[in-house]
Amino acid sequence: MTHDARPDREDPRDAGPRRRPVDRPPVDRHDGPRPPAAAPAPAPRRPRPDDEVGTGPLARASAAVWWFLVVSALVVLTGGLPLGLLVVLAWDPGNAPLIAAAFVPLGPALAAAVFAWRRFLADRDLQPARHFWRGYRLDAVDVLRWWVPTLAVLALLVLGIGVVDATGMPGAYAVVLLLLAVALLLWAANALVLSATLSLRTRDVARLAAYYLAARPRVTLGSLSHLVISGGVVLLTSDWVLVALAGTLAFAVTVNAEPVLRDAADRFTRDGAGAAPS
Repeated sequence: MTHDARPDREDPRDAGPRRRPVDRPPVDRHDGPRPPAAAPAPAPRRPRPDDEVGTGPLARASAAVWWFLVVSALVVLTGGLPLGLLVVLAWDPGNAPLIAAAFVPLGPALAAAVFAWRRFLADRDLQPARHFWRGYRLDAVDVLRWWVPTLAVLALLVLGIGVVDATGMPGAYAVVLLLLAVALLLWAANALVLSATLSLRTRDVARLAAYYLAARPRVTLGSLSHLVISGGVVLLTSDWVLVALAGTLAFAVTVNAEPVLRDAADRFTRDGAGAAPS
């Protein structure tokens, strides 16, 4: 008995070769077609100092005042407090060693202020304390290596000036000692900015500081003017006023020594970028 094939069923032999199925991504028929993939988010932009300080004149002036207040306060805190010993000590040549010892912490404090001011001039922000403490940590030991001997020599010079009259020596001897003391202070100004901003050996700092006294006469004259102004402040007001203005004095020294730092970085450092603070 034969059966007729159902008209709705095809013979597989007559279907021909089968096609390979094509892989297609699934489609959610309820939500419709998927939207195109979103573009990746851009990398966050690194904030510039202007974003923090602002570009307006009032904002920049306020930032500058903040810097001067903070740096001056930190200089007094780290280097000026031991100078309270001067209140009970008379400015007598016999007290020169004790007075010099009181000035020892002031060297690293001034170097840290110079380091911070270099950052202020290069790329200003609103974190002067961070830059000051970083400079203090990096420069304190290097500065003390020449700062302590400088104070010792100054104490000897002041002691020698004080005994000229007592020993009956000619007044020209005191003048010579005074000129040597002034020259040593001018040399110390160059050594301060060099050791605060460049990574140099102590003997290289000493050589370059002496070299630039003659190689950059305008810088030397500027340092001499700072020395005269400082002496005038002490004579007309008080030594504590000068201590309070030490941060401002460090700023003036930094700006005045810019030609020295630029030339030293170009000629005596490996990559020519040592004068810039990181």
